[in-house]
Parts: sequence; structure tokens; C-alpha cells
Amino acid sequence: MTTTPHRTQRQHLPAPVMAPDGDRHPIITTAAGRALAVLRIVYGLTFLWAFLDKLFGFGYATKSGKSWLDGADVTAGFLKGSMGPMSSFYHSIAGDWWVTPLFMIALVGIGLALTLGIGMRVAAVSGVLLYLLMWSANLPPQTNPVLDDHILGAVTVVVLALVAAGNVWGFGKVCSGLAIVRKYPWLQ
Repeated sequence: MTTTPHRTQRQHLPAPVMAPDGDRHPIITTAAGRALAVLRIVYGLTFLWAFLDKLFGFGYATKSGKSWLDGADVTAGFLKGSMGPMSSFYHSIAGDWWVTPLFMIALVGIGLALTLGIGMRVAAVSGVLLYLLMWSANLPPQTNPVLDDHILGAVTVVVLALVAAGNVWGFGKVCSGLAIVRKYPWLQ
């Protein structure tokens, strides 16, 4: 009778590869790649959820009857409630015609890019910009003099782009083969 190894047997991870110049480059293991893919998808879904809740007013962050489709300005309340050194700027743009559409486009664009694993560099730059704008609208943060979930999110989307997290359980590899992406690599 032959025995097969138990499924939970520990797998040996590959050692770092020595580059020709003698520098060591760590390898992202399969498990780490999958964990980063889950992180990417979860962050993408948070952007998509924010978009859908503001679009339809499901009653979570956006009350029913106060959605964008109901004609409400879903950014005005946040901007009018801004505090800190940047508050005069945010108060001045609250209610401007271009703010909510641009915000909604950012939410759905970043959300789709992260969820699908495409355009990770563009999503990272856009995500950092959006997170930093939202962070700067209420300075200082309530629980820490500098850091809050917006800074954590900004760092996370950069890391996801740097490790090409869109290539695992996403369409990153497929998109990197497109002629336009080969011509303009910043679209990856």
C-alpha cells in the first residue's frame, strides 16, 4: 500500500535567486501572490461598493433617497464638513458641478482596475491621489496625529502595483501583452 503525502504538508519555498550582478532578488511565492491578489480584489471591491452606495443610496454611507441618481450631491456634505488647514479649499469646491462626477469616476475606475487587476499603475497613482485628498480634508486624523486608513490605503495600492498583483487572479498579464500597453508601459 502506498501512502500519499498529507495535503497540509509544508511546502519548501524557493530560495532567493542570485542575479548576474550578485544582487539578491526575492521571489514572491505562490501563496504570497494569492494573498496579494485577495488584498487587491478586496480593496477594489471597497471602491466599487462606495461607488454603488453613492450611486443608488443603499442606506449605508449614503442614505436612501440621497443618492446621486436621486439628484443629491454625494460629495458636498463631506466637503462642507471638512476641518483643518485645507478646509477652506474643500469648502470652496463643495457643490461645484465637476466635483461629484470626477469623484464617482475615480471610485468606479480605481475599483474596476483593482478588482480586475488591470491598469495597476494608473490605479495606484489615482488611488493615492484620492486617498490623500480625502485624508487632507480632515486633518489631523482623529486617532493618530498623522496616520489613518487613507494613508494605509495609499501605501497599499502602491505596493499592489509594485508587485504586479494584477497578474494573479486578474487580467494583468493579458493586458501587458496588448500593443497599446507595450507602447505605453505606464498603462500596466
